[in-house]
Amino acid sequence: MNWLNELFHEKKPIIGMCHLQALPGDPRYDKKLGMKWVVDKAITDVNALQDGGVDAIMFSNEYSLPYLTKVNPETVAAMSRVIGELKHILKIPFGVDCLWDPYASIDIAAATEGKFVREVFTGVYASDFGLWNTNCGEAVRHQYEIGAENVKLIFNIVPEAAKYLADREIESIATTTVFNCKPDALCISGATAGKAIDHEILKRVKSAVGDTIVFANTGCRSNTIENLLKIADGAIVGTTFKIDGKFENAVDCNRVKEFMEIVKKFRKALL
Repeated sequence: MNWLNELFHEKKPIIGMCHLQALPGDPRYDKKLGMKWVVDKAITDVNALQDGGVDAIMFSNEYSLPYLTKVNPETVAAMSRVIGELKHILKIPFGVDCLWDPYASIDIAAATEGKFVREVFTGVYASDFGLWNTNCGEAVRHQYEIGAENVKLIFNIVPEAAKYLADREIESIATTTVFNCKPDALCISGATAGKAIDHEILKRVKSAVGDTIVFANTGCRSNTIENLLKIADGAIVGTTFKIDGKFENAVDCNRVKEFMEIVKKFRKALL
């Protein structure tokens, strides 16, 4: 049994995104409404995701636009506060993605007892955020130094808004990432949150890495999720769960339920 089955007790798990509102230090942080409003909005979304039937939740500072590749301390503090205030209502496993900083993501998961993180741990990219470099060896050593070795690391190897600098095939990137860095899972993304991934790229990555877990990371919709789950081991879903399927809106519990009904029927067919 791999860690996916041990943690979620479901085949092809669906991780629902809780996109946190802009936080202190972010350009769009609402100082008048303050952190209480950020917490209240997160509570509403978490309840909608749980009532809708997702298998896990990932907390992300999705509205901290424009993103940093090394976040400031106030972001780590604010995300930890939000998750800490929500822990009493969480009934399912949760993880963290502090965009775009793997160290901060691991720190928050360690502080809040998150089970997994998703981040860009490997590669060098030309991105909307400038030249984007990584150091996986340092990040993983940091994970062990702070006692977070049980936190599962999900590597995004097709980052949004970025292109790998080297001219390498995706199979090569996936294969060497697995061999050199031992990720707990890989994830494949589209150009931005909510944008569909290339099914062919997903298929090529999964074929290249064998038993390594691969997630479909963006653009999963009710009319595409079955075909995606025929290839991927699970999916991370955000925008399609929102009211009217719009990134900036709150989570719509009915959209979550409809999506998860499709997933549940698909799972039954696997038995």
